[in-house]
Amino acid sequence: MDSVLGCIVGGAIGDAAASAFEGVDSLDRSDWMDREWQITDDTQLTLATCEAAALEPALIAESLLRWFRARRIRRMGSSTLKALRDLDAGAHWALAGRQGDQAAGNGAAMRIAPLAFCADPATSPGRQLIRDVCRITHHNEEAYVGALAVVLAVRSPLSLADLAGRLPDSVVRDRLLSLDSQSIVEAALQTGTSGFVGDSVPLAIFASQQVARIGFTEMLGQIISLGGDTDTIASMAGQIAGASLGLSGLPGDLVERVPDREMILGVARSFANGLAQRSVIG
Repeated sequence: MDSVLGCIVGGAIGDAAASAFEGVDSLDRSDWMDREWQITDDTQLTLATCEAAALEPALIAESLLRWFRARRIRRMGSSTLKALRDLDAGAHWALAGRQGDQAAGNGAAMRIAPLAFCADPATSPGRQLIRDVCRITHHNEEAYVGALAVVLAVRSPLSLADLAGRLPDSVVRDRLLSLDSQSIVEAALQTGTSGFVGDSVPLAIFASQQVARIGFTEMLGQIISLGGDTDTIASMAGQIAGASLGLSGLPGDLVERVPDREMILGVARSFANGLAQRSVIG
């Protein structure tokens, strides 16, 4: 329970804290705690995944669509918006996701974390489930590998090299192997901070691994200072670090700042309780 809550709330903290800085190329992060915090599609799509009747692609697609029809999703990326519009028009979940190079964005990786608690990526069934859930919005191999990397990072602390060794050949894998930075800011110079999954996922994983050294709050501050796709990078880093820390290990002042905190906690608790009735895929 503590790990699940830490993952979902940690991601919401990163999303909300960094949402005002998306696309802002500024090193001034001095007022990030004073800005208005808002959760965006990073958190909302993760919660919709948690609310699916079961972690099956068709049922997750139905849950995403319910949130879309209720207008509960803010600031969707173009691939996710295209997929949800197609689902709304009656498309099958396996055909809705965007294909091609433009589908190599963050939209699958940023909502995949709940599957880390019930899909074993070391098995073929577990990987197939992760792939299929990605395809609802992103029918792209790089997007899948980015999501797989997030699942692996949430499930267990791994060195960058060990994590990369469990991934197929991809930009995400190569970037993880090449990172030899001493700080999050230095790592961003190697990866970039765009919405491309090959930039954002390796950087988020690297940033999450710095929490033991610099703390959760400083991790967020450094991500915010980078500009680019700050809310998604901070959300994924928050999910990974939060799963390891647990809700009890997250800074209490940041938890208190999360908008819709009780709703988020309620969804996360229901999901965690439901895990006891769900078998691990694979």
